[in-house]
Amino acid sequence: MFKGFANVWTPLVLASKLGRAPMRVILAGEPVVLFRGRDGAIGALIDRCPHRGIALSLGRVCEDGHLECAFHGWRFDTLGANMFVPLNPDARRDRLGATALPARQVGDMIWVHTSPGAEAPHEPIAPDGLTAPGLMRTYIEREWACHWTRAMENMLDSPHLPFVHRRTIGRPLIRRMTPTSRMEVTWMDTPNGGRAQAGLDGDGSSAFLEFFRPNMMALNIPIPGRHLRIHALVIPAGAGRTRLIVAGSRDFARLPLLNLWFSWLNGKIADEDKAVVESSGPQETPPAVAEHSVATDRATLQFRKYYYDTLRDSHA
Repeated sequence: MFKGFANVWTPLVLASKLGRAPMRVILAGEPVVLFRGRDGAIGALIDRCPHRGIALSLGRVCEDGHLECAFHGWRFDTLGANMFVPLNPDARRDRLGATALPARQVGDMIWVHTSPGAEAPHEPIAPDGLTAPGLMRTYIEREWACHWTRAMENMLDSPHLPFVHRRTIGRPLIRRMTPTSRMEVTWMDTPNGGRAQAGLDGDGSSAFLEFFRPNMMALNIPIPGRHLRIHALVIPAGAGRTRLIVAGSRDFARLPLLNLWFSWLNGKIADEDKAVVESSGPQETPPAVAEHSVATDRATLQFRKYYYDTLRDSHA
């Protein structure tokens, strides 16, 4: 279960999308049902009733906040405990629970920990652009036909900017590049992942990327005295499918109408990447020795090392 993506916290969906009805989401190949309990507590269960394997997301949330299976009416709380078995008053409900995942709301997102039936060893760690008060935030969502590792590497890759994004965020690099230009990419390990910075021809940029394990990137865009960041949340879905949430945060241009422009721009940038990433073969990022790499691949190679050393062969 959750092979290649086990025992990690991941953002899953925007909290605003979860209403009264249960919501089915595919995460790393596993069906998960999200619902809200009576006090707004978030439940995340593997989307299979332990009775006959029916999708719990076909059911309903009762007035008491329990999730009722559509087949035989078994009810479960947000921790997966069986609360009611109709027509069987003597049933040992303590043995009839559903498989729960730890779930939290952090900022505007619902997060789950891919450790079924276990308590999470720590709380989610999110970039401050997603949680700090007083910021304007925008969100756009996309689904790509690719393995999530290819999408994640793309988000950490600086040298593709002047080619894939020549009409948007790559323009400044194109203006400065010459046939003999050299890009230097540095990497610094951090407690939650790493920090990458790219400089062209000895002129270091004050922009930098932060990688937050296992599947988030924050691009810090330098504007003196201002906060402007673009976050990529790369969420594995079904086989060969990746859900991408791009979140922008800023502390200026606060008119809500401007959110439309920031969302449009972030969507345009993401759409420029889509065809390139989806064409990658093999779909899953291979070991480093399987492809030719150069010095400017430092950040993506660091991610690749993390994936193969920590995630790929793990499963809950």
